[in-house]
Amino acid sequence: MIVPRNKLLFWVAVIVLPFALLAAVAPASASVAYAIIGVFIICVGVDAMGASRSLTGIAVELPDVARMSKDREGKVELRVRNPAQQKKQLRVALDWPREILPRDEEIDIALPANAEWSRLSLVCTPRQRGSYHMNSAYLETTSPFGFWVVRKTVPATSEMRVYPNLLTERKSLAALFLNRGSFGVHAQRQIGKGRDFEKLREYVPGDGYDEIHWKATARRGHPITKVFQIERTQEVYVIVDASRLSARKPENESPAETSILERFVTASLILGLAAEKQGDRFGLVTFSDKVEKFVRAKNGQSHYNACRDALYTLQPKVVTPDFDELCTFIRLRLRRRALLVFLTALDDPAIAESFVRNMDLIRRQHLVLVNMVRPPGVHPVFAGAKAGNIDDLYRNLGGHLQWQNLRELQKVLQRRAVRFSLLDNESLSSELVSQYMSVKQRQLL
Repeated sequence: MIVPRNKLLFWVAVIVLPFALLAAVAPASASVAYAIIGVFIICVGVDAMGASRSLTGIAVELPDVARMSKDREGKVELRVRNPAQQKKQLRVALDWPREILPRDEEIDIALPANAEWSRLSLVCTPRQRGSYHMNSAYLETTSPFGFWVVRKTVPATSEMRVYPNLLTERKSLAALFLNRGSFGVHAQRQIGKGRDFEKLREYVPGDGYDEIHWKATARRGHPITKVFQIERTQEVYVIVDASRLSARKPENESPAETSILERFVTASLILGLAAEKQGDRFGLVTFSDKVEKFVRAKNGQSHYNACRDALYTLQPKVVTPDFDELCTFIRLRLRRRALLVFLTALDDPAIAESFVRNMDLIRRQHLVLVNMVRPPGVHPVFAGAKAGNIDDLYRNLGGHLQWQNLRELQKVLQRRAVRFSLLDNESLSSELVSQYMSVKQRQLL
């Protein structure tokens, strides 16, 4: 597309209009005036033909995949191909997704001579996690004489993957990540004697009767003791609820947190990092009215990247969670005893009843921890904000009744050896890591 510039309008006003007026006022000079106007029109036409070819062969390339973190500045590398290798001024704009804010909507590029490729970095800030696509780039340059602006749309495809921002959470847990590195020896107090059988040895005075291997004792004719080793590698699964209740906003939410699910995703990845530092295997299950994704527990950087890829596009669905299918899936797929950390919401009585009923399928085989973000206003009646009017009073009473129902649910689950915790939004990640470290230290698995 060719568009006239202000320069063309200026010279039309300077040349065409005065000489046309001169030809009308003084007929004797009409031939000269028309000749000058004709020469100008020819120059404009030649410039237009040159403009139509000025973007021929110009192409834009973007990386196939660009990875960034939410609310942190990222860079996208842009490459421009100039097959003619002529010096040229170029303006480039991309069709950015609305969830990603670029620092500059348009970029002016000076393509140097004798260079086929030019590159630069575009700075942008993602505002929402997920997968986004760019498909086109818009180019603009001026004609050789500067009378016209030529514009062109060229294909430029790229997938932009926006991951959760873990920087703030990792800063709050910096002591954990620094103290569990691979260098040096760190003392860690262990409680208990372990569960994994290691070997048999001769009886030593002081060994308990429960440690004697009676069959080996009978075969050898003297007491033989069993030796157990502390379990170092265990399986940890985070089970994330992506149903309708996870779409609610948490209490004291920040503008960056659009739903409770955002906190679930961030806390899951933080717990995965903690398990990696402890040498355990970390797995992931996401569900709504069905099991969405399942990542079997492993360790290593590539496995952590796989878990991150499984979570960064997770969005809440307007459906009721199906704990029947979820617990049946866990019962069939997870044969080895593991730590199951549920991130869900159980303040709906029907959902809570379904959850309690299905815990009988898995609680005897696995260690189950259930964590829920505190809904807004759910506090004891005298622990919340002071009531200023009758509406605040009824609101506080309603929050107290919900809190009391959750306390009763906690007691019901506790009788089934399932630990239920109602956590604040700000401390979700740190509380999950604390629970995991407590289980690890006490060897509850």
